[in-house]
Amino acid sequence: MRISLWPQSLFGRLLAASVAAVLIAQTAGLFLIAQDRERFALQASVHEWTHRISETTLMLQPLNATDRAEAVAELSAVAPRARRPRLVGSPPDGPEHGPPPDRGFLRLPLLADFEQALHDHLRAALGPDYGVQVASTPAVPPPAIQLPVPFYEAHELAAHEDSARRYDVRIRFPDGGTVLYRVTRMPSGAPLPRNLFLNLALLVLILVIVLYLTARNVTRPLSELAQAADRIGRDSSRTQIAERGTRELRDAARAFNTMQDRLHRYLDSRSRVLAAMSHDLKTPLTRLRLQVEALDNPLMEERIGRQLDEMEAMVKEALSLFRGLDEGTPAAATDVDALLDTIRSEFADMGQPVSISGHAQQPLVCKAQSLKRCLTNLISNAVKFGSRADVFVEDGAQLLIRIRDQGPGIPEAELERVFEPFYRLESSRNRDSGGTGLGLTIARDIAQAHGGTLSLHNLEGGGLEAVLALPRRR
Repeated sequence: MRISLWPQSLFGRLLAASVAAVLIAQTAGLFLIAQDRERFALQASVHEWTHRISETTLMLQPLNATDRAEAVAELSAVAPRARRPRLVGSPPDGPEHGPPPDRGFLRLPLLADFEQALHDHLRAALGPDYGVQVASTPAVPPPAIQLPVPFYEAHELAAHEDSARRYDVRIRFPDGGTVLYRVTRMPSGAPLPRNLFLNLALLVLILVIVLYLTARNVTRPLSELAQAADRIGRDSSRTQIAERGTRELRDAARAFNTMQDRLHRYLDSRSRVLAAMSHDLKTPLTRLRLQVEALDNPLMEERIGRQLDEMEAMVKEALSLFRGLDEGTPAAATDVDALLDTIRSEFADMGQPVSISGHAQQPLVCKAQSLKRCLTNLISNAVKFGSRADVFVEDGAQLLIRIRDQGPGIPEAELERVFEPFYRLESSRNRDSGGTGLGLTIARDIAQAHGGTLSLHNLEGGGLEAVLALPRRR
């Protein structure tokens, strides 16, 4: 059995598609936010370290070799987060020895490669007289001036110290001296805050609840419409469905109620007319029978009497058909096995063989008298045209009752036409076995009134099989 993870109901599919769309949108949003934060972190880190390195380098540049070495040693011994002491002999701010001039390094294109981006920004900040070299810190790191980690990466660096990446920045002064700086950064840039994930999870939960209520509000009227449509033919009551929901759903419910009223009025009108006609036929038939009985010709009396009997049978069947078949009896749990056993006993009393195989697992909710009439008509046809009836019962998701005979069968082209009212095969148009032509029509109407189906099939070895399928209401 194939199991599909995709919901089969409209409500399930609408809800699943909406939730999937929300999750995809949130995932894409997180990805874009992460990319933007990483780009911002890279740009901010490069900007901050460029400023620190260029400022420190320009303060060290005027010192002689001895003072520069002492200052570098003092800065290398200071903790990265400590405040940088002011250097002795630091030059005053001025056009020649002031802060690094704005050379537009923030307007340079920011590369994804951190080393290249830091190199380009330092060259832009220090000018062409200074040499710049950026490389990953070797396994045995030499002494260097440790620059503090940017504040937005400090917490993440403390939690993931092992995954941090270190870079050495070597600056060459115009006089040939060098100074080594060391920077530390996270390889993934600025991490996403945990509160962001909690907020997004809460947002997704709220959206799912709203989508659930919206989808339910859309699909519930459709379910009611489907149930009302399924009741047509089963239940003679005219149950109006509520006109609620969106405008399209209200229009559909209003159209369904209008269609149901028109259908009931049409069926009631037709049934009343035909029932009145069938009932009125009884009067002339009764007069004819009285006149026939007054004849002195016994042979003619017998011949006309058989024709009158056939006409009365047709009128009786027609009246039963037009009364609605169920005579207003409510549906109830019925023991199908006991019902079939009763029918078999009735046919056995008339000397007609009927066998039953299989059994129903549980009672069937149906109209017992109507179902008995349906089965009686089918078994009667099997006995009449096939010498015997073999009934097979199969129970499961639906109750299947197969009735087989040993007759000649029916031509394939006639298998559906025999369900038409008053239609009879040419081979059965006689007074002994012809019937009225309403038995199969009534049987199929009863099956459809119970939400089931009735079909005929020719058997390979000869004979005809009538299959009555009745759904179980769970």
